[in-house]
Amino acid sequence: MKFIVIGITDHPQPFFPPEVLDVIRQGKVFSGGKRHHEIMAPFLPEGADWINITVPLDDVFDQYDLCFKHLSKYQDASQSIVVFASGDPLFFGFANTIQRKMPGAKLVVYPAFNSLQMLAHRLLKPYHDMRIVSLTGRPWPEFDKALIEKIGKIGILTDREHTPAAIAQRMLDYGYTDYQMSVGEHLGNPALEKVTTLTLEEATQATFSMPNCVLLGLTGDGSSEFDNSASRGQTQKNRPLRVPFGIPDAEFSLLDGREKMITKMPIRLLTLQALELPQRHIFWDIGFCTGSVSIEARLQFPHLDIEAFEIRPECEAIFHENARRFGAPGINIHIGDFLETDLSTLPRPDAVFIGGHGGKLKEIMAKVLTVLAGDGVIVFNSVTSPMVPTDSRQLWDEACAELGLRQESPLRIQLNDFNPIEILRCRR
Repeated sequence: MKFIVIGITDHPQPFFPPEVLDVIRQGKVFSGGKRHHEIMAPFLPEGADWINITVPLDDVFDQYDLCFKHLSKYQDASQSIVVFASGDPLFFGFANTIQRKMPGAKLVVYPAFNSLQMLAHRLLKPYHDMRIVSLTGRPWPEFDKALIEKIGKIGILTDREHTPAAIAQRMLDYGYTDYQMSVGEHLGNPALEKVTTLTLEEATQATFSMPNCVLLGLTGDGSSEFDNSASRGQTQKNRPLRVPFGIPDAEFSLLDGREKMITKMPIRLLTLQALELPQRHIFWDIGFCTGSVSIEARLQFPHLDIEAFEIRPECEAIFHENARRFGAPGINIHIGDFLETDLSTLPRPDAVFIGGHGGKLKEIMAKVLTVLAGDGVIVFNSVTSPMVPTDSRQLWDEACAELGLRQESPLRIQLNDFNPIEILRCRR
């Protein structure tokens, strides 16, 4: 089986080198999207067969399989299918899909410029340092990661849901205002091509035709600190190039203004260390309250998929306010009793922090074990206080013994006049 994949742009009269023209002239079976067929129809030899690339793709590859079984009837063909794809077929393109679906097939690729390359060309912007993010049929995490890391130049492939306006609005919601947006529409088509550069505020009100792509460029030096004078609920304007290692506790909105209802910054950082987050992938924060642990984890380790749980509905608004204040998009929150929450659709965690348990620590740990990855860790901060009727350390010890969990050496710390805290960790 052999595929010859030819990249094309939106130009209605594409130019091909002689080698590619020979491939097209000698071909018998061709494939591509509807738009590709419209462009390439004048180039196809008489009697050529065409396989439309439509979803579901499994049906398309079934046609390819059937075609290869009967290609022997084409006496002058080298048993190959010629596929037309947009831009560079190996750049989030169809050649990658062929390699995944038919790993044994031979592949020859003739690339064209991809849309982000063409947009950079139109803007006369070097693109060797561009971070590429595809939002075409994909969720936000990679884009959020690029924002948190304050990447200076971000190229984005869009779709009808992740439009330039939606991208700009997400950036404004989380305070990433120090970027300028350029949008390229119908790149490669001289009659329809358009490039627009505008502010994020302007982009939220604009509509762009498909297909389009986006190039974001950092406009400032990104070195300013959080604006501590900003009022509650307002988004900071200029975020630092590097997020602070430890957000000051006073900057968080609190539950009913209660200072004790937040994991203090030094404890928070030690907790993240105990969770081994640099090498983890899925982090669950059970009992998030103000969201301080999840938000700190998101900013320090933006590669993480974070699921945060809280039983108190009033904490939802507080969490969103804090997440926007510190520019921490992409944390998935779940309001309700953790013990009654359906976990079957969530990714299995390999790091779990239990920040609140309401006296049901054993039950929560037992439920966590039903989904915890094999090498996962559970961390819990035990407070020693005469005001607490049930010793949380005792509950932890009993739970670990009953569930067959292996405890590790605890870390005991006391901050100022606060009660001593033990940072506890266990594994299977």
